[in-house]
Formats: sequence, structure tokens, C-alpha cells
Amino acid sequence: MNRKRMAIITASFLAALAIAGGSIFALRRAAVAEGAPQYVFLYAENQTEDYPTTSGGRKFADLVYERTGGRIKVLVKYGAELGSESEVLEQMRYGGIAFARVSLSQLAEKVPEMNVLQMPYLYSSSEHMWRVLDGELGDQFLQKPESYGLVGLSWYDAGARNFYSTKPIRRLEDVKGMTIRVQESDMMADMVSALGATPAKIVYSEVYSAFEKGLVDGAENNWPSYESMHHYKVAEYYTIDEHTRVPEMQICSRAVWDTLDESDRQIIMDCAKESALYERELWAAREKSSRQIAEDSGITVIEIDSKEKERFRQAMSEVYSKYCKDDMDMLRKIMEY
Repeated sequence: MNRKRMAIITASFLAALAIAGGSIFALRRAAVAEGAPQYVFLYAENQTEDYPTTSGGRKFADLVYERTGGRIKVLVKYGAELGSESEVLEQMRYGGIAFARVSLSQLAEKVPEMNVLQMPYLYSSSEHMWRVLDGELGDQFLQKPESYGLVGLSWYDAGARNFYSTKPIRRLEDVKGMTIRVQESDMMADMVSALGATPAKIVYSEVYSAFEKGLVDGAENNWPSYESMHHYKVAEYYTIDEHTRVPEMQICSRAVWDTLDESDRQIIMDCAKESALYERELWAAREKSSRQIAEDSGITVIEIDSKEKERFRQAMSEVYSKYCKDDMDMLRKIMEY
């Protein structure tokens, strides 16, 4: 049995204990040696050890430990050790996993109201996105995961997502007929379909081998993901179209949250927001260095001009209608924010 599967089974077992006895994956001080943490919680992260979001998670863990005087210890498990993001979200509903950093795309599968924040070509720039997320609208959306048994803590940066492929994409017609890997997200699959390509839902850790085996012609992600998983070695063309800026969210299991007192909840919330600012700084630096590493390897960078990008945007009308049929006013509000 591999380590990831064992971790998932362990989390499931702990979740069952939570339902049966009310102890949500935590060690009570009475049951451990004096001076040990009152609670020990798992934090799920699917990125690599040195990735900005992983570092942000560790910053969060360090801050929580420090500000609770060692009463709460958070163990950050990276590299999808606890399972894929969709598996993690399911475990969090029951408290098997306490904290996580997940993509908005995965959350939107469980909480469809979140879809409006990740519509293709929604934001004109990074500054535009942060005006939305750091404002009143962002606070409103942090509360929406509660319908799935989760508590939104803070927003993490994930940059802009672009296409990368084994053959160049310079215009809309180049995408047609390609097979493109997407996240385990219906919306992202529909976006690719609207461009005339065939979407392939493949977990992040298997994208490299999918390129090697010829199962996909392309994928889409940000610079750090492209570089950190060495996808530039199997997909030499990187096309900057910035089709989506999909923010990421730090979340807490509601089952865990309800076991904490108000003062600990406030500490956790404050630490999450502080770690988010730290992660954004790391992200900006990592995005720059990742692009440099990829370019130094000899890849070809293609920038879509504004006229061609508008053609891509116009192809999204059915996607907007499908996922924002009841939220078109909000969609327009965000675009104009």
C-alpha cells in the first residue's frame, strides 16, 4: 500500500472517530505528556516542499504554534501526501483533515457559487483581482464554503494560468483539435471545450507522464507549476494568454473549527491572513525565477496580443451562461470593480 493511500485511510479512520466520539483529530493535553500540544492538526498541501503555497502553510503553522504558546500544533503535509485536493475536501467535511490550501477550482466543484470568481478572462490584471478579493466581495466569498462544512480563512495567490504545449499556440485556431490537460474541474474542462480542444482531467502529479506518453498535447497552469514539476521539459511552448487568475483559499474543517474556543479561532484567522501576505511576496519572487529557469532551458514564450485574446474571450459566452446564469450581475460587477 503506498504512502498516499495509507494517509487517506488514516484520515478516514480519524474522521470516523470524530463522528463517533467527538474527538476531531486532536490530542488532548490530558492524554499526553505535560507540555505537549493540546491539539495536533493536519494541513494538506498538494504542491512541492519549496513551493510558495507550501511555505505559506508552514508560516501559518509557525504563527499558530507561537501565538497559542505551543497549545496548537499544525503539521503541514505537502506533495499530495494526504491525497488529491478533491479527496482532501471530502475528508475535511468530517474533520479527518483540519486545514488545507486548495484551488478555487476544486472548491467550486463543491460550492458552485464560487465559480464566478474564476471565470475565464474575468480580471484585467493581478491588481484588479486583489481589489476584489481584499475587499467586501472577497470577504463575502470567504463565507460561502460554509455550505460544504468548511471555513474560509484567507486568499492565496496562484498567478495567471496560461497554456503550454508540444506545438505552438498563437491563435484560436491552433487550439482546435488539441487534447489539453485540465484540473479535476468541470468549468475548466468546459473552457477548453469552448476553445475547440478536448479536455483531459488528469491529476497534477501525473501530468508529466501524460505528456511523455502522448496522452495530451498541452496543459494550462502558472509559471511556478510549469517549472516546479519540470513540465517545460516535455512541453516547450508556453503561451501567455492569462485565461484565468484562479485564487486559492486556506480553509479549515468546520468540524474542527467548532471544537475551538473563540480566542483560538481568532488567532487562527489572523495567522491565516498574515501567512497569505507572506505567500504573495514569495509568489511574486517565485513566478519571476520560475519563468527565468524555464526560459533558460530553451522554451519558446508566445504572448497573445489583445486582439487575439478578445477572440478567446468571445468564445467563452456559453461558459459564462452555464456557470453564472444566476450571477451575471455579480460577474459584471467584478469585471468593473
